[in-house]
Amino acid sequence: MNDSAHAIRIRPGGPADAPALLDMLDSAVAWMNARGNTEQWGTIPYSRRPGGPERVERYTTENTPYVAELDGTPVGALVLDSGPSPQLPIAPAGEPERYVRLLVSDRRHAGRGIGAALLAHAAEEARRAGVTLLRVDCWAGGGGELVAFYERCGFTPTEPFLSGDWPGQVLARRLGPGGGAHG
Repeated sequence: MNDSAHAIRIRPGGPADAPALLDMLDSAVAWMNARGNTEQWGTIPYSRRPGGPERVERYTTENTPYVAELDGTPVGALVLDSGPSPQLPIAPAGEPERYVRLLVSDRRHAGRGIGAALLAHAAEEARRAGVTLLRVDCWAGGGGELVAFYERCGFTPTEPFLSGDWPGQVLARRLGPGGGAHG
């Protein structure tokens, strides 16, 4: 992790952060599309997608959001829940877990370790709650770059899934009590 990651401050999020989350999601769609990736999140900005703003509002009111800031400016967000989205064909873990429902960073600050810092924070929050399983799902297309990112952050692929024709991958990270990860 480079030095700028140390300037990242992670704080609890809330409804007032919904516009910043929508802006990050919109810019992520534009960034992906500029790179030729139209499959992961489509081509419609999240803020104009049917149900998109309402979903972000639910993330900030019904789930547990965290916002990463650099110099007081939101540059990333993570949303935790107690299990996977019921809209996806992913079975609950069968044990207490924390589930990353959303991870997004402002692409203008790419390469600063924002996503990795948010995932490390999610692991700390899970441990603090006495939970030893942290899971996430992601897009498995595009050569698997996103899966590889999660693997670099300590996750292990568990089961692939399809949501319609969208290829997904569930990944899990076992957390030891207190300090580091194991497994």
